[in-house]
Amino acid sequence: MTTTRDFATSFNAVAAEYAALRPTYPPALYDAVEELTGRPLAGARVLDVGAGTGLGTRPLSERGANVVAAEPGPGMAAQFRAALPHVPLVRGSGDALPFADASFDLVTYAQAWHWTEPARSVPQALRVLRPGGALALWWNVRDRSEPWIDAQERRLKRALPGEHPADVTRTAPDIVRSLRPGAATAYREVSWSRVVPLAAHIANLATHSYFAVLDPALARPILAAEEEAVGAEFPDGRVTEHYTVRLTVVPR
Repeated sequence: MTTTRDFATSFNAVAAEYAALRPTYPPALYDAVEELTGRPLAGARVLDVGAGTGLGTRPLSERGANVVAAEPGPGMAAQFRAALPHVPLVRGSGDALPFADASFDLVTYAQAWHWTEPARSVPQALRVLRPGGALALWWNVRDRSEPWIDAQERRLKRALPGEHPADVTRTAPDIVRSLRPGAATAYREVSWSRVVPLAAHIANLATHSYFAVLDPALARPILAAEEEAVGAEFPDGRVTEHYTVRLTVVPR
């Protein structure tokens, strides 16, 4: 049986592909983080947890934040160090943050909080936040209002084995409030899109955990079928991928 830990650690084997192919995040997301936290990123001391290869970290740094990253996976951390050598990186998990109390103005999770145990990671984040600080959780989610994306999601769910992790991207505010009754939370959605070659779209699919844990002999025919199906939708070989970033902000 494939465990949640297996899925979470599977990215280390595809870290280079993850860094090259996964979508980043639109500038409007970081505008929303500033609006909902009530402070600019410039000059803020930020802890980016589950930083992976740095796709969410780089824009924080480029906006002038003083960022420290935490990433438990060796493969992902190696890609991070290569991409962002100027950003301090600590090997650590959100469930046991190796930082002092009240050290940061903002704790962020980009595409990573669902791999933590919220009963541990939420108190840990609040512990390392300064008064007036905030926890920000966000995910790129494929926009299933696009018919071709919905069709692909349904095909993949049929083809890929095992149980899919619960989708916490919309329920994160409820999860936090269940752990901290009465907690104030803010939720925002930001829509955006990118255009990529068909080959890049298929290679990006292969970086997702359900493919990363599969024997390549099992993954290849599923990916080949997707290449045929998506190629029929985009005969020019340029795929428009639509995303919604789902953002939850929790003030300390």
